[in-house]
Amino acid sequence: MAISLSVVLLLAVVLVVLIRGGNIKAGPAIVAVLFGFFLASTGMAPSITRFLDSIAQSINSIKF
Repeated sequence: MAISLSVVLLLAVVLVVLIRGGNIKAGPAIVAVLFGFFLASTGMAPSITRFLDSIAQSINSIKF
């Protein structure tokens, strides 16, 4: 849950920056948000979650 919330906050910040910078208009941003919302309720959601979790674990295992 913590990774999911962090990703949501990060993507929200990126979306706000893109809208304010003029790189994306509000209309397409709303469509993208709605797409993500409805995608989360499909059967693909668990697979996407597992994929993102594996990426997060891979990044976490990198030693600097």
